[in-house]
Amino acid sequence: MGNITSISDHGNKQHSEDLLFSTAIPDRPKVGKEMCIMSDIRQYAETESLRNGLDICIRASRPDDSERIVEAFHQLNPESVYLRFFGPKKEISPAELQRFRETDFDRRVILLCTVMQEGREIVIASASYVRAGEDSAEVAFLVEEDFHRLGIAGRLLKHLGRIAIGAGIKTFIAEVLPHNTAMLGVFKRSGWPMTSEVSDGTVHLSLALQS
Repeated sequence: MGNITSISDHGNKQHSEDLLFSTAIPDRPKVGKEMCIMSDIRQYAETESLRNGLDICIRASRPDDSERIVEAFHQLNPESVYLRFFGPKKEISPAELQRFRETDFDRRVILLCTVMQEGREIVIASASYVRAGEDSAEVAFLVEEDFHRLGIAGRLLKHLGRIAIGAGIKTFIAEVLPHNTAMLGVFKRSGWPMTSEVSDGTVHLSLALQS
């Protein structure tokens, strides 16, 4: 996975780990846009076609995705890891995987972007938010290098936003390294009003979500 990433609060390790990165999907139904506000976000799933014709599935993470997440993490290059975690990281810890499996889709929501390759479902991107207050949440993303410049991060942001708006969240916040221009561009192109400031070598930004 690659360096189109957004970073959580690197001064708070526990909170950063909560924004976790975030294999076949037999007979999983497509969910239309009218279903963006759902009684159970665990069932969220939508198929889309990228500009290069590739079909992707954007869906809620499941406890049985742990091995797919580990496999995807091991594909990251050192720069991607640094951009995502604001420092080196060699493995996903058992505690992080446990939190991933226990995602409640209330305080924390994780979406995966997957493709089918040789009969296996492969995670090529992930997006998550963690509530940071009553009506705000912090977001983070990862996109695998081979799938850059296809608009995947923007699509994931829109899906997260639809879910968040339905859950009463009004603001997304994020922290991004200044040289992570790809992710900054994703936020700027979201269509939601954005404010940002730089402090301590980090871009702190917020998006005012609008339905």
